[in-house]
Amino acid sequence: MPKVKVPRKSTSVDMTAMTDVAFLLLTFFMLATKFKPDEPVIVDTPSSISEIKLPDVDIMMITIDKENRVFFGIDGQQKRVELLDKMATKYQLTFTDKEKQEFSLLSTFGVPIAQLKQFLSIEPADRNKTKVPGIPSDSLNNELSDWVWNARLVNNNIRVAVKGDQSTSYPTVKQVMNTLQEKNVNRFNFITTMERSAE
Repeated sequence: MPKVKVPRKSTSVDMTAMTDVAFLLLTFFMLATKFKPDEPVIVDTPSSISEIKLPDVDIMMITIDKENRVFFGIDGQQKRVELLDKMATKYQLTFTDKEKQEFSLLSTFGVPIAQLKQFLSIEPADRNKTKVPGIPSDSLNNELSDWVWNARLVNNNIRVAVKGDQSTSYPTVKQVMNTLQEKNVNRFNFITTMERSAE
């Protein structure tokens, strides 16, 4: 008896639809991704078991590095320009439009207001290589207090987050907390690293 020949079907699969989906997803992620802004210092935060997430907008970030230097930043370019105008009025300084534009691009900075013009004149690529003294926050010269107060005037809905290195000295953190309490900021978040559960 002769064998019945089964007709062979093509093994090729049309990949056009899958390729289209892949490129659509790739385009979506490229356009929707919000890049993490450059930070002037690396901070090794302490660990905790808290799972409270920090909101994405209306954030005032106070960073304290292991050398006890204080850095300050708020989100929103327009808000940064308004904040700089208020600080310039208080300290009787003037900033050019170019300096305001440069300041609006800074996510975080750590220089006294008197050195801010000089800091803004440095090329953006070289700023992270520049050693900065931090914002004064001691009892004799507390510029951090003015930054906090004016940031709250610019954005009344702003929430405060403190990010401190785990080797930061306690008196520096206490001074920052006292500054916040003097300005009636009694609720703020400490940024920590999620503690790994023991298995």
